[in-house]
Amino acid sequence: MECFINNQLDKEPDPALERLLTELLEQAARQEGVPHGAEVSVTLVNDAEIRRLNRTYRGVDAPTDVLSFPLRDAGDGEPPIKGGEEDLLLGDIFISLETAERQAAAYGHSLEREVGFLALHGFLHLLGYDHDTPDREEVMFRRQEEILGKVGLARG
Repeated sequence: MECFINNQLDKEPDPALERLLTELLEQAARQEGVPHGAEVSVTLVNDAEIRRLNRTYRGVDAPTDVLSFPLRDAGDGEPPIKGGEEDLLLGDIFISLETAERQAAAYGHSLEREVGFLALHGFLHLLGYDHDTPDREEVMFRRQEEILGKVGLARG
């Protein structure tokens, strides 16, 4: 799987963080059986930008930590997305680094753990996981912890 990391911040993020995100999402893709050649985009933004996206696409006028936008998710009345597996575009994940920094401090763990968690959370949403019911939340969150543990980002 190809993972593209984009930066819309005023500063460059730590290159180690970008490598970690790529490794984490590639590991998750292998564990989830994502076809070779699939692509995902992760964009690091500030609170103002994620608030704008949240307001525009979800109708919520507040910053959030992560948003994911699946590209292969046909909505009601839309035709299914066609295409071979060689061009499997999964979607886009947006992470507010400002919110991630605050949450890491509040939860008492590293920024790497928090950003990894958020990226994986968004990635699993792209694959169809959700947490809209207690049963689905349990499945999704258990899967997140399994994958995070395999890359050394388990809860401390």
